[in-house]
Amino acid sequence: MVFSFAHRHATPNSQIQTFPRMGAGREVSISLDGVRDKNLMQLKKLNLALFPVRYNDKYYADALASGEFTKLAYYSDICVGAIACRLEKKEGGGQVRVYIMTLGVLAPYRGLGIGTKLLNHALDLCSKQNISEVYLHVQTNNEDAINFYKKFGFEITETIQNYYTNITPPDCYVLTRYTVPSTTKK
Repeated sequence: MVFSFAHRHATPNSQIQTFPRMGAGREVSISLDGVRDKNLMQLKKLNLALFPVRYNDKYYADALASGEFTKLAYYSDICVGAIACRLEKKEGGGQVRVYIMTLGVLAPYRGLGIGTKLLNHALDLCSKQNISEVYLHVQTNNEDAINFYKKFGFEITETIQNYYTNITPPDCYVLTRYTVPSTTKK
């Protein structure tokens, strides 16, 4: 099965990071770009390639509504990864927390720091906006994802039986990271 991902050019809101990789003397850039109506199909194609579940219209509406918390990652102008978040109000108060709906990088591009760049982007936004809780669900057998998030201070805070309906195992862990909001001097 072949997936085609459109190239794109840097926009004023893109963040570009250059890495000396992929052969002698050739630099490769990794950039992040926001998700908008005009490039939403990129996120949909990535999700089809990366995840065993199909996402509904609410997922994509939440991703668009999260603004800067949802990003596409480009490797030399090829869309290869994404993070999609949802902003939620915490129960019993006006505080906001971030739910990472999906974070994924196409297999040939893993290990190049792309997932780290996507997650750090979201965590940095949380710090700047004084959001102290970030959480996500991970299938209990997804050791790579669990270990990845633990490197960033996430901890397993709950196990939910039969969370997933059409994949095995159906159980998931809730991974949560609590942070102390930054205090900026004015």
